[in-house]
Amino acid sequence: MTVVNQNMNVGVNIKRTADNQRNIIPITDFDAPQLDVYARLTEVQLLNRHEPEKGIFIAESPRVIERALDYGCIPVSILIETRQIETLGKDIIARCGDIPVYTAEFDVLTQLTGFQLTRGMLCAMYRPTKKTATEVCMGARRITVLENVVNPTNVGAIFRSAAALGIDGVLLTSACSNPLYRRAIRVSMGTVFQIPWAFLPEKHWLNMLHELGFSTAAMALREDSLCIDAPQLLQEDKLAIIFGTEGDGLTAETIKACDYTVRIPMARGVDSLNVAAASAVAFWQLTRV
Repeated sequence: MTVVNQNMNVGVNIKRTADNQRNIIPITDFDAPQLDVYARLTEVQLLNRHEPEKGIFIAESPRVIERALDYGCIPVSILIETRQIETLGKDIIARCGDIPVYTAEFDVLTQLTGFQLTRGMLCAMYRPTKKTATEVCMGARRITVLENVVNPTNVGAIFRSAAALGIDGVLLTSACSNPLYRRAIRVSMGTVFQIPWAFLPEKHWLNMLHELGFSTAAMALREDSLCIDAPQLLQEDKLAIIFGTEGDGLTAETIKACDYTVRIPMARGVDSLNVAAASAVAFWQLTRV
């Protein structure tokens, strides 16, 4: 994996601002290796499973970058539209210390990255230390579990709803899209840095939840499902709300092992909601304790 080297300046012009001596580096060469993290490395390469301590993620937009900084994430470099340096990006650049700030006009950045930057700013950051599932569950009363949710847009949307509607933590099976994929972070509006989350062990994770005192509610459309407003659900002191993959939903094994099977009533012949939409409904109803 290629990692940004803060001492390299191949293919760029360096100038120092008079007031703070921070590197402001105009982009002159799209092939400069410092730009790999923004333009050429895949999400898998950024994740860097073999050396996780060197893993990097990309935060997009000033608000998301601020939330990542508030969480304690360490910035590596910034890619920013030139006109934003003294406006939206000014305070963030000041918070990031003496790291490279690569800059160009908006059209150049769009050509480099292959998409239009949200509010003209990206920040490469080291991935934070992973939490364990047990750590996420400590002190929690309402958590959600995602089983094999593979679409990063759905993962990001679920995080945003979880943070907004009072969920204490998110747990994911290993087949889920990583919450620190760029699209997931962007869709979540940075709430992946505001709510605790962790990946579950490969096996027996339902047993682990039960051992930690959680009752488990499988969100599934079955004849014997409880309606989501069933009073016994709100009476549970600790509840894990479990959602399955897009399309197929939860596995039969998971549904069988849960304490409850829960459904959201549908009208007009609609068979189900998208998993992200369903999560928002469930979180609103089941956190009213």
